[in-house]
Parts: sequence; C-alpha cells; structure tokens
Amino acid sequence: MRLRRKLAVFLIIAICFLLQSTFFQALAFASISPNLLIVVTSSFGFMRGRKEGMWIGFFCGLLLDIFFGSVIGFYALIYSYIGYVNGFFRKMFFPDDIKLPLILIALSDFSCNVMVYLFLFFLRGKFRFNYYLLHIILPELVYTILITIVLYFIILKVNQRLEMIERRSASKFV
Repeated sequence: MRLRRKLAVFLIIAICFLLQSTFFQALAFASISPNLLIVVTSSFGFMRGRKEGMWIGFFCGLLLDIFFGSVIGFYALIYSYIGYVNGFFRKMFFPDDIKLPLILIALSDFSCNVMVYLFLFFLRGKFRFNYYLLHIILPELVYTILITIVLYFIILKVNQRLEMIERRSASKFV
C-alpha cells in the first residue's frame, strides 16, 4: 500500500517535471512557463500534511537543482519549506472547495519567486525588483494558476483513489 502511493507520487512528479521542462517551455509566453512542481508540492502539502509535503517538495526541488540549478540544494530547500508550510492547512482543506488550493498555490508560487529573487539576484546586486515582479513573477503566477485549475483536480483524483485503496486494504485487516 505504501509502495503504490510512492510510485504514484513519483509518476506525478516525473510527469509534471517533464511537462514543465519540455511541453510548457514550448508554450512559454515571453519566456514564462507555469511552475507545475509548485502545484504538486503545494497540493500534496495541504492534502497529505507537513511531512509528506516537505518530502515531495524536497524531491521536486532536487530535480530542479540537478537539471537547472546552479547550486545543489537551493530549490530543494525552498520547495521543502513550501511543502511544509502548506501542510499546516491540511485541517482547513476540503476537496470540493478550490478556493483554498488556488490561494495557497498562488502564495507558494509568489513566495518561491520572491525567494529566488532575493537569493539569486538581490544578493548579487541586481536591485530591479519591480521589473522582476512585473515581467517574471506575476506572469508566471497567472500562468501557473490557469494550469492549476486542471492539474489540481488530476492530483486530487489520484490522491482520493489512493486513499480509498488504502482504507479498503486497512479494513481487511480489522
């Protein structure tokens, strides 16, 4: 039962990473593409809790570090924090209500981009935050939210199916 969940999460992360780095790069508007791994990290954070959100965030960030990062661990740390913080909202999460997921994913994407700006640009003396906000952060935020509307429901259905299978197998032992 745990193996099935791990395999499903691995497949979701791999598919979203591949889509983010290939398909959506081809569909980029002004070199802006959606951040699907933020959607995955945030979604599992508020669906499954802090611990699972943190680990999924770590592996999503590690993928970005390995393939696109200049420092190993930078994105892994940011995504781990994002998954962990989203896990605090597990008790407030209701699958039928999309408002909380959209708000949390938007805040996660915004905070991730602000941290990237602070640590990769600001500390190197690049102080044009208004330009970065208007040309990078906000367009990516809008694009990510539009993709979230579809991707969130796919992740939700997979999670609900896995929980149903886990409950059914747990009831066999009782």
